[in-house]
Amino acid sequence: MPPTDPQHIDLRFLEGPRPRWKEFLSVVSIAREFIYGFRKLHFVGPCVTFFGSARFKEDHPYYAVTRELARRIGRVGFTIMTGGGPGLMEAANRGARDVGAKSIGCNIVLPHEQEANPYLDLSLTFERFFVRKVLLLKYSMTFVVMPGGAGTLDELFETITLIQTGKVKDFPILLYGREYWAPMLEQIDHMVAAGTLGQKELEFVFVADSVEEATTLLQDRLVAMWQAAKRRGDRPKWWFLEPPAPPEKKTTTPTG
Repeated sequence: MPPTDPQHIDLRFLEGPRPRWKEFLSVVSIAREFIYGFRKLHFVGPCVTFFGSARFKEDHPYYAVTRELARRIGRVGFTIMTGGGPGLMEAANRGARDVGAKSIGCNIVLPHEQEANPYLDLSLTFERFFVRKVLLLKYSMTFVVMPGGAGTLDELFETITLIQTGKVKDFPILLYGREYWAPMLEQIDHMVAAGTLGQKELEFVFVADSVEEATTLLQDRLVAMWQAAKRRGDRPKWWFLEPPAPPEKKTTTPTG
């Protein structure tokens, strides 16, 4: 979807009331962006989305860990999706590419444009953060949250809020790196103790410190979701002008 005036589109929309015809055009533009995402992502298959900082380079230990974890998840048949940028997003897409799993990036238009990493089978570009966030959640079965900054925290806490309010269910969230996330986990414990967050809302949040631990924590849940998603399979319809589905990539089918 071609970007339009990326530096100012959200700024203009969020700065307060405007003429009604401009608001209407914004609604049309937002709808077009959602439809673009629906059409591109409808056939991604069972999908796991990785979040993490764009600032960790290839020589950082988190990069290697992210790549290996994406390899293991991709090897059993999952599509790997990220924000499409560099750093840990690149590492996850690269891990998917290593094992022949489908690799997708949902990039965002920014004033200083973030280039897509070179390990993508499908690259989408969105203008609005909220559209991108909805689609990342809609087409994912779980989130793997690697060390990251404000954007990563935004995704994490919005998802916890959706679980808390019953908007999504049975949605595992894996936090990688107990030491990195320790201050945030301490704050969450404080919120639970204060009664502002319920322990029940956190029953789908897991913390791991190794690829092996992460795989063990997710394995049974991912296998069950993978099998359910495959049973719901859908095929492209010519009357929607959808191209034929590409051949399935060879992966190791998980067993229950």
